[in-house]
Amino acid sequence: MKHFKIIITLLCLQFTLHAQMATKQKPNIIFVLADDLGIEGVSCYGADNYKTPNIDNLAKQGIRYTHAYTAPLCGPSRAMILTGRYAFRTGAVSQDQTGKMEPSVETMLPKIIKTAGYTTSMIGKWGQLPLGPAEFGFDDYLRFFASGVYKNNADKTYKYVENGKNLVLKDNEYMPDLMHNHLVDFLSKHTKDPFYVYYSLAQVHGEIVATPDSKPGTSNFKDLYTDNINYMDKLVGKLLHTLDSLHIRENTMIVFFGDNGTAAQAAAIGSVNGKKIIGKKGTMLEGGSLVPLIVNWPGVTKEGIVVDNLIDASDFVPTFSQIAGAKLPSNNIIDGVSFANQIRGEKGATREWIFTELGSEWYVRSQNWKLNRAGELFDMHNAPFEENTAPLNSQTNDEKNKLQLILDQLNPAAGVIDNGDGSGRHASKVEKKKKK
Repeated sequence: MKHFKIIITLLCLQFTLHAQMATKQKPNIIFVLADDLGIEGVSCYGADNYKTPNIDNLAKQGIRYTHAYTAPLCGPSRAMILTGRYAFRTGAVSQDQTGKMEPSVETMLPKIIKTAGYTTSMIGKWGQLPLGPAEFGFDDYLRFFASGVYKNNADKTYKYVENGKNLVLKDNEYMPDLMHNHLVDFLSKHTKDPFYVYYSLAQVHGEIVATPDSKPGTSNFKDLYTDNINYMDKLVGKLLHTLDSLHIRENTMIVFFGDNGTAAQAAAIGSVNGKKIIGKKGTMLEGGSLVPLIVNWPGVTKEGIVVDNLIDASDFVPTFSQIAGAKLPSNNIIDGVSFANQIRGEKGATREWIFTELGSEWYVRSQNWKLNRAGELFDMHNAPFEENTAPLNSQTNDEKNKLQLILDQLNPAAGVIDNGDGSGRHASKVEKKKKK
């Protein structure tokens, strides 16, 4: 009987030690970045035309943010996401100038988080960012070139690079599936050590083509776009299944985010709860920068929480660094503000404003007001469906002065300025458009 009690005591002690180790274990972080996805593409945000059950379940079991913002085009947006710094500091004010950032000057998140013992992987679109993932600190990668790469067509065969090996997409291969397979392989090799994955999806960037699940002969844009939304959601579901099968789901935080608002043709047919969102990708209106943000961390995030706190794309670097236990670099100003306390359900400071910049335009936005570079104040109470110029009175003057003080402190005009036509787009595309 005495030996039995000793065994029970030892087993209890072992269980306690395992529990303590589990609570101290650093969480895995998977950042899922959808391409050209505004809130009108996700059903838990009220999208009228699409159903995204797997993404919705992430929100149902986690936190859904309703006021998350980024730059209106992918290059400047991704630069801000990975550096935690505004474009006038990094130079990523346009698609072309984003490509001029240097790793000797700008420190991206993988280098920061590796100091805390994390293994890092970048999978998918690298886009307008310079050099490659390895040069900016990623340990593992599969990157394709350009945007919206899905499968070969009669006119073009796509190239990609996987951990330094130059490869060519085969005619029977589908890039999103190759990316998923690479992801599964990476996760399978790193079940014991903490990891950070920057999973940059191909969907739903144009040119929108048929998915492996599309009905043969489908050619209507809306049907094809719906198929791509569905496939994106399917990939999220497959990711969750993989994490469950590897028994690492409980210690993995998943963050789902859009890199900018919905693109033109899809924006024209999209709506939220029967209403059209004002603006689209590439514009400084609400629809250019407002994107879905969902955070799901089992046992940490409260389930089914909807939060209207302001979130800025620069916030991911300090947030992930804090969660990982990594120190931020001291050589550069980090504009982001950690929202780790919100993820954990703890009290803490929240953002009072976000800053958005593209090309030669910028604005600062609070919960209800927006002030642009030209000094125009907009009433955002009915956003994202309306943003109207605010009449001048004592209240609006006070709001304008508050936002102007923020712009004065940031002083973007003293930083890197757009050297193109001011739109933030590739110069080649602007020139091509002029010739039409």
